[in-house]
Amino acid sequence: HTLLSKLFLHPANIESRFMPDPTIEFTNVSSLSAEAIGEPGQRTFRILASSGTGSATIWLEKEQLLQLALAAKQLVATIPEGQQSDEAPGRDREAPADLELDFKVGKLVLGHDARVGRFLIDAHDVESAEDEGATVRVWGDRSQVRDFAEEALKVCAAGRPLCPLCSGPRDPEGHTCPRSNGHRPTSQ
Repeated sequence: HTLLSKLFLHPANIESRFMPDPTIEFTNVSSLSAEAIGEPGQRTFRILASSGTGSATIWLEKEQLLQLALAAKQLVATIPEGQQSDEAPGRDREAPADLELDFKVGKLVLGHDARVGRFLIDAHDVESAEDEGATVRVWGDRSQVRDFAEEALKVCAAGRPLCPLCSGPRDPEGHTCPRSNGHRPTSQ
């Protein structure tokens, strides 16, 4: 599978009841952010989600984060404003108190539940079986998901500068550019 095939964008009017139940849900999200750790070229990426009851650290590849951000931005743009309901996702499914999840993602699913007017991100642990529900489902409102997408795009773009000839990433030492037939390294 390619990374792109592991990110599924659901139609705008998906109802979460048609998706397998997740193991854990954060229905009252207080923060949703993207982060990169390390030096450009050696960074690791993660999504941080917090609610009143717990937190999740979801590790993923840069390309997964980039595609999730692009899909979230597109999905937010397709849902008309004012479609947020006062009804919230079932609070009875909220994560238990003091829960701290930390896992590497294998599959991401992005959707919107028109019944409650909320967006959802399902993250599946890389070690879970293919037919299992998500390890965690994170619910967010329009502004949380829009802000997350913008932040994630900035995090992904903050990597190594690109070579003006081949568009490949340049290390601080430069790189051997195939457009120069690899005969001389290009510098910063």
